[in-house]
Amino acid sequence: MTRPDDRLRARRVLIVEDEYYIAQDLRIALESEGAEILGPVASVDEALAFIEEGGLDAAVLDVNLESDGSAYPVAEALRARGIPFVFATGYDLKSIRADFDAVPHIAKPFEHARLIGTLSDQIGAR
Repeated sequence: MTRPDDRLRARRVLIVEDEYYIAQDLRIALESEGAEILGPVASVDEALAFIEEGGLDAAVLDVNLESDGSAYPVAEALRARGIPFVFATGYDLKSIRADFDAVPHIAKPFEHARLIGTLSDQIGAR
């Protein structure tokens, strides 16, 4: 039987996070599960460039990026291409834009196992 986190092995995952230490922590956690990490990036433009390049399997997005405000343009681009993603945010569910309320969100600070399991579930549902 495949463990949920085995679904991350060799998957290309984009990390969009503007807090350096959180981004690096995410990178290390996902790489330990075999994921290939793109980024981390801290801006909407950088994230959109990776999406345009193609080949993404999933993404982890911080909802609020200090330099750009919200990451919703990134979420819209991912959704339009059918790429699964999760929000990793310090905000509660009520602050997530209504058209994204079905997207899983992991509240900061989060446990790696929960993030990995949720992202794996999103990839598996694809």
